[in-house]
Amino acid sequence: MKAIVQTEYGSPDVLSLQEVDKPIVTNNGVLVRVRAASVNAGDWRLMRGDPFLTRLMFGGILKPKIQILGMDIAGCVEGVGKDVTQFQMGDQVFGDLSECGFGAFAEYVCATEAALAIAPTNISFEQAATVPGAALTALQGLRDCGQIKFGQKVLINGASGGVGSFAVQIAKALGAEVTAVCSTNKMEMMKTLGADKIIDYTQTDITKNGQDYDLILDAAAYRSVFDYRSILKDGGTYVLIGGSISRLFQVMLFGSVISRIMGRKLKCLIAKPNRSDLIILKEMIEAGKITPFIDRTYSLSEVPMAIRQIEQRQVRGKVAISV
Repeated sequence: MKAIVQTEYGSPDVLSLQEVDKPIVTNNGVLVRVRAASVNAGDWRLMRGDPFLTRLMFGGILKPKIQILGMDIAGCVEGVGKDVTQFQMGDQVFGDLSECGFGAFAEYVCATEAALAIAPTNISFEQAATVPGAALTALQGLRDCGQIKFGQKVLINGASGGVGSFAVQIAKALGAEVTAVCSTNKMEMMKTLGADKIIDYTQTDITKNGQDYDLILDAAAYRSVFDYRSILKDGGTYVLIGGSISRLFQVMLFGSVISRIMGRKLKCLIAKPNRSDLIILKEMIEAGKITPFIDRTYSLSEVPMAIRQIEQRQVRGKVAISV
């Protein structure tokens, strides 16, 4: 089979399209013919081995242990192990491979049952492949960390990105009043996604706009969390889900201390892939409550170009890979 392979850390130039062995179906494995994948920020961090912590977490101090990147897939089941009970040949599935070895940028992958769910019936493979990582992160950030409630005022920073674009729609579906933060050329996209209010951060400082919020979901954390104190209600919650690594560590290591100082809850989401949340997202998509927004679609051979676009942070919604 064909796959995008890396044998060293570095820029997208270290990625190449190669012929590799097709995966062997294990007893508890599901062989999926990959029809589409999508690119996430985690892909370029693994590609570069930066921050260094990623090398410790996923193995490969000097050279990458994970040689085929990609965590989001959509495709068709072409084989099942003898212990598999949830899927059968021909099923159309989607899923997150981050806990079973990655490998989405390939024609085939062998995944565990827990990583997959039956795909939504009303969208394309490319759209389905953009859902698992980003939409699941948005759902868990709002529901589990943010404990979002009907009628709350929610601010989503980084609303035009992969996670943010799903977060706007999920927050609306859960009954919140949503303010989306984005740049000028992405404001029309926010209207399409259903945001109640839109702030152009190039024109307005969101921390000085005279509004306050019950919940702030920050998918573009590049400023101090203390800056948000003035717009977060007493007892409100700030949830960091993406952005600067230094901000991530600030909240992970000192979140509880900062929470006491600020008088507001400060949380950092570590998303947990699971089939039950994939099923929830499937039902929301089939009900028309959320729709994946794809900036552009690349072929398998163009994965290096797609990752380069993600690194430049100029993406609206998601980038899909048609395999």
